[in-house]
Amino acid sequence: MPIEPTLLLPGHVDLALLRRIHAGRDITLALDPSTAHGMAAAQAAVQRIVDNDEVVYGINTGFGKLASTRIGNDHLAELQRNLVLSHSVGTGEPLAPAVVRLVLATKAVSLARGHSGVRPALVEALLALFNAGVMPHIPAKGSVGASGDLAPLAHMACVLIGEGKATMPDGSIVSGAEAMKRIGLDSFVLGPKEGLALLNGTQVSTALALAGLFGAESVFASALMAGALSLEAIQGSIKPFDARIHAARGQPGQIAVAAAVRTLLDGSEIVPSHADCGRVQDPYSVRCIPQVMGACLDNLTHAARVLVIEANAASDNPLVFVDTGEVISGGNFHAEPVAFAADIIALAIAEIGAIAERRIALLLDTGLSGLPPFLVRDGGLNSGFMIAQVTAAALASENKSLAHPASVDSLPTSANQEDHVSMATFAARRLGDMVTHTAVVVGIEAMCAAQGIELKRPDSGLKSSPLVEAEFAKIRTQVAFLERDRYLAADIEAMRLWALAADLPPALTDILPSHRKEPTP
Repeated sequence: MPIEPTLLLPGHVDLALLRRIHAGRDITLALDPSTAHGMAAAQAAVQRIVDNDEVVYGINTGFGKLASTRIGNDHLAELQRNLVLSHSVGTGEPLAPAVVRLVLATKAVSLARGHSGVRPALVEALLALFNAGVMPHIPAKGSVGASGDLAPLAHMACVLIGEGKATMPDGSIVSGAEAMKRIGLDSFVLGPKEGLALLNGTQVSTALALAGLFGAESVFASALMAGALSLEAIQGSIKPFDARIHAARGQPGQIAVAAAVRTLLDGSEIVPSHADCGRVQDPYSVRCIPQVMGACLDNLTHAARVLVIEANAASDNPLVFVDTGEVISGGNFHAEPVAFAADIIALAIAEIGAIAERRIALLLDTGLSGLPPFLVRDGGLNSGFMIAQVTAAALASENKSLAHPASVDSLPTSANQEDHVSMATFAARRLGDMVTHTAVVVGIEAMCAAQGIELKRPDSGLKSSPLVEAEFAKIRTQVAFLERDRYLAADIEAMRLWALAADLPPALTDILPSHRKEPTP
């Protein structure tokens, strides 16, 4: 049966819907009917300017440094087409389909705000591509994040005018003209301002940042589960997770993380078994999970709030205001909010991996963990997880370099007309690699912690909580107990996938920004 379209209403597209768009499973999109009037009114306002022979930037002038050059009405269609073609200068691998889906959806939302002056049919075409699973070929590199994501959005726009390339659902690559034909549409001849409206905007950097956010949420939740497994493996103390400690500080993320870990460990036989063991304090990587991971959660929550606003924003230039008929030039295409949000996400991803790597080191150090060295019984003959920790350290260290803020950089473009840029697109694009690195680190920790729990179980016979035991069982379906050295790369890959896609309990997922029941700002 056909899937009932999900309606996009600008200003009301929330984070949960954006996550569904990113996932791309069982979803088609349509504009809310209420958007048609605003788009048509803005397009009519642009047409009146052309008919009255007024000179307005972006409608009948050149662009950027060439803004003072007047273009005759008989060349306006050529002007817009040339704009798209001349800006299609991206390079590198194409953006992933999940990111392109977000680009198409958020560009449609932005244009549907009714401030861009484009025909509704142009916006409908973007959603037709989305619904057909036809993904414009958008090279990943070539945007500085102001005047919007010009080059990547130009490659998206190329398909609408019958140029460029697109990837079909079966993976084949076709021309833009063929892609339009296959969704039953003619290639567009762009009207006044339409090319500029398609190219201006922050949709690519925002889509990349959203993809990074969703990945960060996954590794965050998996890291909390891995941390709980590690705490049980070393027979750590639950006392640092006492609600009174965190209420005394008042940081919301810290409070939420401590509560989540308490829920995970509720009903554990291991926790009360060592209440009088004499250990005073655990290392920070265990004891300070609420403080570190709570701060990460607060950063992800702030970044999510910024990005959901941006995903609903009119971010092209100039903007049409139909109540007065004015077309006003500004700078909403400057992606500084996205750059800062991406940098904040990067810090969180790096710290999630950094503290997880320290717990791996703790588990392998027999003097701290009380477990066999490197988590293998016949040490010496077997190296156990010794070098898996080296892999984790290498990736955690690489993330430290990648976490350097991109938003503090700027390189002027367009003959110094665009003299300060955000670098938001790179800031967001590097999040994908960082998420992958941290997923490996978290996966290695969970694998090591499961090994530690199993090493102690023959002596104690004790089990952890139902939630932790359920996850332990899932991990054991991915990787077996390490009795002696074996080829570990396949196990690490399996645990990377676990960290990105673990079906975790609501105690973990309900605290994530995209799972909360909160109104869109």
